[in-house]
Amino acid sequence: MAVRLTKEGYEKLREELKYLKSFKRQEVIKAISEARAHGDLRENAEYDSAKQSQHNLETRISELEIKLADVSLIDEDSMDKNTVYLGATVFLQDVERNREVKYMLVSKEEADLKVGKISSDSPVGRQLLGKKVGDTAEIIIPAGTTRYKVLKIERG
Repeated sequence: MAVRLTKEGYEKLREELKYLKSFKRQEVIKAISEARAHGDLRENAEYDSAKQSQHNLETRISELEIKLADVSLIDEDSMDKNTVYLGATVFLQDVERNREVKYMLVSKEEADLKVGKISSDSPVGRQLLGKKVGDTAEIIIPAGTTRYKVLKIERG
């Protein structure tokens, strides 16, 4: 199944892969080499740790290669500018707290709440999909139920 990404998300994953393959891989190889120099590998915690780091690194590289091989970029130009879809930045009114919030709906691979990017698979993201300006989304979250009114939608 194709991984849907914004152009920004695609570039971020591509850069991460490049960094891991060119820099981080060399760093791990060096750590393994230094740990080997300490002698008996059967009782060498540094060696075990370095080998675990290598395993984690190669797993992440493999995950990224698989995702990037099957990417479907979101075509912002073909999206309805008045409807919330993947890649849209949505300005919302939190009805209960009477405050404005802003989220960008992205795939789970790009989600980063610290910068306001939420997954379209999250409870909030799922309820916002397909909404238009003026619509209200009622969302069940762990803390209860909240309502967001869509104030504005931006793309790109």
